[in-house]
Amino acid sequence: MRKVTIIGAGNVGATIAYTLSVEGVANEIVIIDINKDKAEGEAIDIGQGGLFFCEDVKITSGDYADATNSDIVVITSGMARKPGMTRLDLAQKNVDILCSIAPQITAAAPNAVYVIVSNPVDVMTYVFHKITNIPESRIIGSGNSLDTARLRYWLANNCNISQQNVHAYVFGEHGDSSFVPMSQAAICSTPVVDYYKHLTGKDIDQAAVEEYVRKSGAEIIKRKGATFYAVACATVDICKIIFSGVNTALSVSTLMHGEYGVDDVCLSTIAIVGKDGLKGNVPAVLTKEEEERLQHSAKCLRTVIDQITFQ
Repeated sequence: MRKVTIIGAGNVGATIAYTLSVEGVANEIVIIDINKDKAEGEAIDIGQGGLFFCEDVKITSGDYADATNSDIVVITSGMARKPGMTRLDLAQKNVDILCSIAPQITAAAPNAVYVIVSNPVDVMTYVFHKITNIPESRIIGSGNSLDTARLRYWLANNCNISQQNVHAYVFGEHGDSSFVPMSQAAICSTPVVDYYKHLTGKDIDQAAVEEYVRKSGAEIIKRKGATFYAVACATVDICKIIFSGVNTALSVSTLMHGEYGVDDVCLSTIAIVGKDGLKGNVPAVLTKEEEERLQHSAKCLRTVIDQITFQ
């Protein structure tokens, strides 16, 4: 059995459930939400498409007790940022929600791998570490997996090549202080800066690329009101990797222990994810400027963490 429980039946949670089902990544899915009717409606709607799935999938709504024996728990619950709400306000509201959820879900599924998707994801991942007894290796924040996909989308389109040939990552916070370590970016084993210049005759504008990555979410929200397809794909990819057991490099949020001079915050570097969760971090050789940018990102996150309350 490959059982996934999803906490939160909003756009992101429902799309994750749908994608897991269609791709046959899980054969048992439980959707849990404070709005039980919404969770049940999503489960029925997806389940009625079962005739067309890759394989049979049991999808239901339920309560925390129904998460028993889950291999993976995906946490998407929380509120979106509203007009006039500060980033700190959002963090505190969603941390409060997480603190109410965590004891119940971890009691039901103590052996699951937890994938945190709720925003601000790095803060939420950090808090989950601090308020639960789940081993560190089984806590993964979706972090900059989505940002990395957006980066590779831009590079592939502007370099006229398949995304599969692009190897580049977004480091740091999933937010305003994120950055692209170009020293780690390559296309077909050629440094991105060299490949782009050879192709276009111009230097790549790193600041413009980073701005594209950071503002993509806001631009999509402006046009359609929400983002959920790409983040669902990123989350399902993490689940695929955990189930496949094939160790894979991802830009996900993990707890730092002095790497690059960063300690006691969760943010994204290159991590290895495989069977049963996190296997470790890749010791990327960053430039001095890149290390300083990562440390700056950590300080931004630390400022938020130091201002929120959690138990």
